Amino acid sequence: MRNTTINRETAETAISAELDLDGKGTSQVKTGIGFFDHMLTLMTKHGLFDLTLNCDGDLEVDQHHSVEDTGIVLGQAFKEALGDKKGITRYATSTTPMDEALSFISVDISGRPYLVYHVDGLKDKVGTFDTELVEEFFRAFVSHAGITLHVNLVYGSNSHHIIESIFKGFGRALDQAVSLSDRIDGIPSTKGTL
Repeated sequence: MRNTTINRETAETAISAELDLDGKGTSQVKTGIGFFDHMLTLMTKHGLFDLTLNCDGDLEVDQHHSVEDTGIVLGQAFKEALGDKKGITRYATSTTPMDEALSFISVDISGRPYLVYHVDGLKDKVGTFDTELVEEFFRAFVSHAGITLHVNLVYGSNSHHIIESIFKGFGRALDQAVSLSDRIDGIPSTKGTL
């Protein structure tokens, strides 16, 4: 089974996460940030991951620590759940429409953390959610999962739709990249390691 439980506690946040890569897309997410919960739920639904996540963060300061630390914990969970990476597809790309918005997400489970984030035109907030934290979430995830991620907004005008397209596409691309193939013998790299 490719699943794990991660607990992380700092002076700013206390987070617990249970992740199953081979799930059905069920989730129970509580970060105290409604829009962020919605995005993580969409990500797991379309990625077919099972996720239980609770974050108790210092929201009286702002949302930054909760969002970034959730990215850290989820990145750690994905890395741990993947194990030795034998037999994974490794690469995946997802183009995802959400009404007028279209995003293009590419993933390489490479062992090398790198984020390319080309998303312009977001309003400062969606509801009470600080939209600049979308990039912070992905940077934290990438750094702790050890993956290369390219997030490109092709076009879009509604900030909610844009971010929703990105999170859905990220889930879909991750699902493809972590999927196992009986055609892949061992580690999918000429180096023999990821």
